[in-house]
Amino acid sequence: MAKRKPKLNAQAPRIDRQAIWEALRALAVDGTSITTRAITLEMANAVSQDRVRDYLIGLEKAGYLERKDTARKTGQPIEYSLTKDVGVEAPRVRKDGSTPEGGLGREQLWRTLRIVGNCTAGELADAATTPKVTIAEATANEYLRFLAAAGYVVVARAGSPGIPTRYRAVASRWTGPLAPMIQRTKQLYDPNTGKVVYSRVTKTEGGEP
Repeated sequence: MAKRKPKLNAQAPRIDRQAIWEALRALAVDGTSITTRAITLEMANAVSQDRVRDYLIGLEKAGYLERKDTARKTGQPIEYSLTKDVGVEAPRVRKDGSTPEGGLGREQLWRTLRIVGNCTAGELADAATTPKVTIAEATANEYLRFLAAAGYVVVARAGSPGIPTRYRAVASRWTGPLAPMIQRTKQLYDPNTGKVVYSRVTKTEGGEP
């Protein structure tokens, strides 16, 4: 009988980075060597080995993985051990080990919203701003409007001239640690569920409802 694994992920399906991270954590818990091939086989959805390899290289350079000091013969896979497990959410790293800034603001807004619960766009932007990433009120306002359209927040107080709209987070709509993303097509995608949760549909060509 196969050994039962502890729950190491949130909800599938996942973006590639998240799926790879969950697979390598599962291998680490089982005591199985972390290799590109082992991760590929562990994953439920197909991801190219090149994509897996690039992410592992980035994790190694960022200090999350360590290459095992074993004699490597030609053709043998590189084996890694997980040296820094930061939990369910996959680290954001480039192949060179650096952290991409794109999307950090959105992630900070999502995390901060869960903490503050009730806020205006200005309050959320101030609370989510860090020394590394400054978030504009307009950015928080757009994000809150999309979250409201998808039911993640509700309007606690409607706005009026001189009084900003106040929003309240809906606890039952917290789907996981990954921030829902506003895509170029003006729809909201939730990587925790792998679904588009809101799409801004125009009534007429070139117009909005």
